[in-house]
Amino acid sequence: MTVTQRKWWKDGVVYQIYPASFKDSNGDGVGDLNGILSELDYIRSIGVDTIWICPMYDSPQVDMVYDIRDYEKVYPPYGTNEDMERLIAETHARGMRIVLDLVVNHTSDQHAWFQESRSSKDSPKRDWYIWRPARYIDGVRHPPNNWLGNFGGSVWQWDEHTEEYYLHLFCPEQPDLNWENPVTRQAIYKSAMEFWLERGVDGFRVDTVNMYSKGDMSDAPVTDPESEWQFAGLQYCNGPRMAEFLGEMNEVLARYDAMTVGECPNTPDMKRVVQYVSAREKQLNMVFQFDVVDIGQGPYKFQTTPKNYKLPAFKDAIACTQSLLRLAPDAWTTVFLENHDQSRSITRFTSDLPQHRVAGGKLLALMMCALSGTLFIYQGQELGMTNFPETWDMSEYKDVDSSNYYKMVAQRSGGDATKLAEAKSSLQHLARDHARVPMSWSTGKYNGFSPADSSAEPWMRPLEDAAACNAEQQKGDKGSVLAFWKRMLQVRRAHCDLLVHGEFDDLDNANEAVFTFSKTWQGKRAVAVCNFTEKAQRLELPESVRNTKREMLISSLGGGDEAELAAWEGRVYLLS
Repeated sequence: MTVTQRKWWKDGVVYQIYPASFKDSNGDGVGDLNGILSELDYIRSIGVDTIWICPMYDSPQVDMVYDIRDYEKVYPPYGTNEDMERLIAETHARGMRIVLDLVVNHTSDQHAWFQESRSSKDSPKRDWYIWRPARYIDGVRHPPNNWLGNFGGSVWQWDEHTEEYYLHLFCPEQPDLNWENPVTRQAIYKSAMEFWLERGVDGFRVDTVNMYSKGDMSDAPVTDPESEWQFAGLQYCNGPRMAEFLGEMNEVLARYDAMTVGECPNTPDMKRVVQYVSAREKQLNMVFQFDVVDIGQGPYKFQTTPKNYKLPAFKDAIACTQSLLRLAPDAWTTVFLENHDQSRSITRFTSDLPQHRVAGGKLLALMMCALSGTLFIYQGQELGMTNFPETWDMSEYKDVDSSNYYKMVAQRSGGDATKLAEAKSSLQHLARDHARVPMSWSTGKYNGFSPADSSAEPWMRPLEDAAACNAEQQKGDKGSVLAFWKRMLQVRRAHCDLLVHGEFDDLDNANEAVFTFSKTWQGKRAVAVCNFTEKAQRLELPESVRNTKREMLISSLGGGDEAELAAWEGRVYLLS
């Protein structure tokens, strides 16, 4: 591929849908595929051209469908395979594309493959998963290594029947597939990929894409002396055979011209990221790096206090992901602030106070649309939805990651009330649950998520602020967050070369109140100025652009005072 070729996914805007929480069409309290189908015209009206459906596969639901029992069957509460095929067809009929989640680092422990694998050590599928004998120290049985799981505890689960441990980087009910086995890999491609590619899907968001090659699985260094289990992300990510595995996977995808965006945690080396996304390497089209959304997290994510970072760190994280276009001419990057694994961006990065939330939502929309790469919007982000309030108790947190963390703090602290309050405060800021509450469609029953005659309560509690934030009201409000997203996406399309493909430069990194960056494309130049405070800030452009003739392309709040940025205001200027 030459540098000048434009693939459809480069200029694209992707709208991510979490099926359980998008829209319930049949009143059972759970969102479904027909609910998505009913709102395709709404999604298209925003200005997006691709939808990404989170896992809709059959699952026992230990980790919200990321524990897959059958790749070739839709989870029954979401609908049927026929519903899925109709959704694919209707999406295409509207000129949009559709991508699915590809979850092939692990399966459910109820998947037929694992059921066979654990049946005996002589099973033909024994080597389809990662089994190891115990380590014995002074006659006491221990797991094969000291790795900490992503949801806490050891990554090893003892199986009484065959008297060995199996590896699970996530829940014990999510055993890791053995990618070292070529027969397993071919079965994955056929069942998880080709089955849906043959039915017309246009690509995949690839879950935990850099975890397939686990390395030598030696002990991780001790970074938490209080725990028997240690962070091992740098051990099990980016292993020695990743290029081989992804190259093989890409051969399948290339036959369908399918797009891939890989989830790429624990990859601080940008040269390694470039290898994944360089077109020449033929591995992935792009990846999600976590530099930006990891800002303010503690060493173990929730071990932190809300907003304990300065704006320059946020700028550095954005500069890191934007730098891919400069590091390699055939590389590509992504822009996102929210997904099903993150809390709401207004709460995290601006302010969700009633007087600021609309301005904050517009500011983030402007900033994102002015950054290079494929743009990803998460359901409800276009409305300015925020985290649920601190007054909700722990029973509202449904995610295994949240509940496991709270239980760990309770255990370690002996139930100390202060420590538990701190844990709940961090969850209120960072938990994945906040992205998973039902969409606010209207001020009707259950915020319009379920039909008006529904008797079943939604699977998660709807927000209480629908009167201030719902899709129906915002459709007719020119001053809404939704209206600004639509306008900003039009601006992004109109200036695609500059805003989507231009080179990024941070012009004033040390400034702790205002984020000023430029975009450059073949002699064209723009500068974005974003006030990340709740106070007005004097507009002081850096010297490199101060004396350049400029024209304001767009302001998130109207740009009333040329000399001053309002609280949470963003602007984009075209430079002559």
